[in-house]
Amino acid sequence: MSTNSLIEWTGSTWNPVTGCDKVSAGCQHCYAERMARRLKGMGVTKYRNGFNVTLHPDVLEGPLKWKRPHLVFVNSMSDLFHPEVPFEFIERIFDVMNRAPRHIFQILTKRSKRLTRVHHRLNWSENIWMGVTVENRHYTYRIDDLRRTNAKIKFLSLEPLLGPIPDMNLSMIDWVVVGGESGPGARPMKEEWVLDIQKQCKEQGTAFFFKQWGGVNKKKAGRLLSGRTWNEMPPLDLPTRQLDFTQRLA
Repeated sequence: MSTNSLIEWTGSTWNPVTGCDKVSAGCQHCYAERMARRLKGMGVTKYRNGFNVTLHPDVLEGPLKWKRPHLVFVNSMSDLFHPEVPFEFIERIFDVMNRAPRHIFQILTKRSKRLTRVHHRLNWSENIWMGVTVENRHYTYRIDDLRRTNAKIKFLSLEPLLGPIPDMNLSMIDWVVVGGESGPGARPMKEEWVLDIQKQCKEQGTAFFFKQWGGVNKKKAGRLLSGRTWNEMPPLDLPTRQLDFTQRLA
């Protein structure tokens, strides 16, 4: 667990599951896979299986021990709705989130079909945000799948953005995060794609967050769009919970 994540749109990470496999175009240069292999090489016990799907019941209770409220990205090193994650374990993760209302939990999946099959069997307390990754126009069906769920806050991660995504239906979508691919072999993202998405968000009343341009040197490329940063988010309802997170965005 990390209570000081460097991911721009969250504050902390919690990984009761690690490992995944490639399911669509955005997975080609997976940062989590690179990191898992590196950590395995360093002898980190949690990553003894590399990037194979592995459950970690020993960290399930972690968020219950954090006294200060956190904005938490769930399974930054996996996909909660991966077919190898038993539904019973997903239930246990939801139980922890339900019992920790002081935190906001952000879940992101590419397996939207499984999400739609099981969402009605889960308790979606208001502090659980559900998102799907949509890297180009071929995966917009995930937005429709997300819309069918009982999550109170629904969001999109358009990262890595690999092509234009025109004419999105953002009804019932509260938040859109856009970012370019970073690291070795990073594929380019065009400014016109991002500006069109920002326009769609503005027209449909959806919060817009621009994460990064990406590239081999993402720090150098930065995160300015049209000369400014875009840090819009759904209402956090956390007056002092994420002081460190909000200061980082300022």
